[in-house]
Amino acid sequence: MNIKLDTELCRIFNIRYPIFLAGMAGGPGTVSLTAAVSNAGGLGTLGAAYMEPEAIRSAIRDIRKLTNAPFGVNLFSIRATDDNTRTGEVQRELNDIRNKFGLPQVAGEGVRTPDHFEQQFTVVLEEKVPVISTAFDVLPAHMIEQAKAGGIRIVTMVTTVNEALLAEQAGCDAIVAQGSEAGGHRGTFDISNRPMGANIGTMALVPQIVDRVHIPVIAAGGIMDGRGLVAALALGAQGVQMGTRFLTSVESGAHISYRQKLLASTEESTVITNVFSGRPARGVANEFIEVWEKSRLEPLPFPTQNTATRDIRTAAAKQNNPDYMSLWAGQGLRMLTSGQSAESIVQETINQVQIIL
Repeated sequence: MNIKLDTELCRIFNIRYPIFLAGMAGGPGTVSLTAAVSNAGGLGTLGAAYMEPEAIRSAIRDIRKLTNAPFGVNLFSIRATDDNTRTGEVQRELNDIRNKFGLPQVAGEGVRTPDHFEQQFTVVLEEKVPVISTAFDVLPAHMIEQAKAGGIRIVTMVTTVNEALLAEQAGCDAIVAQGSEAGGHRGTFDISNRPMGANIGTMALVPQIVDRVHIPVIAAGGIMDGRGLVAALALGAQGVQMGTRFLTSVESGAHISYRQKLLASTEESTVITNVFSGRPARGVANEFIEVWEKSRLEPLPFPTQNTATRDIRTAAAKQNNPDYMSLWAGQGLRMLTSGQSAESIVQETINQVQIIL
């Protein structure tokens, strides 16, 4: 088999190596990490889903000060519609946890989540970011039209063949095939009939998508080194997306307690849960998940649950208590290293590939 590192994906996205940084929202994905991966020859991605529109603009400009290479911005393609029908019972459960942190009690009034998606997209468009990637769905048609008119490449994360076909039909330039091993939120478009998302392993998902679409496929989920990249290329993917591998890098914004927990974890440590945000996501099991599951309460839908639990997660981070933080991570945890630079991780991955090939 003739496997090449210089894939069509590299040509389309104008990058040296077929490695994408996953868009890690909520802190771990920093400006410096994004720029470092791009400078190393991959495609750095800023996880901007929870950022205010003007904060995204500022971050994009900061990235441009650090790199001349292409980079992307990742958003959640989902409209924020708060469902407050069960807020009272959920807040009562969360109040028991708030007591542990000395946080003020929250009454059962509605939870409000600002919907910045249109404004976030407008900023990305105005700043002429080279790549926009999305989770949870494809961009709406009018946004795809605007992005294409602005010369922006579009990438969508998918978890099934049907989602991949929808993404291709919508006009995406590439697809991230997210296997169940992947850390963070499941990219499943519709979770109404499967609360924990579609959970097909990377090895099974990638070739089935490759066989049915005509645009480049990027494999994601459990890929931590050159072996994973070679395996992905052998399955027909044209590159990989790695997130967990960079969580303990020098440039990562992950909290010190989060990093320590990851470095002490194994392939058996993670679970898929919806208790932090209302959408299924893979992370290291901890006390918050355990306490919530014992309550047998259904979390509020995304993003309402995410907003409702934010004060607890913030307090836990301030008190260096990983048991009440969302510790998103994939299943390849034994392959993590401490204090390695993002550039070194990319270069080490490519060196391994070249030795294998």
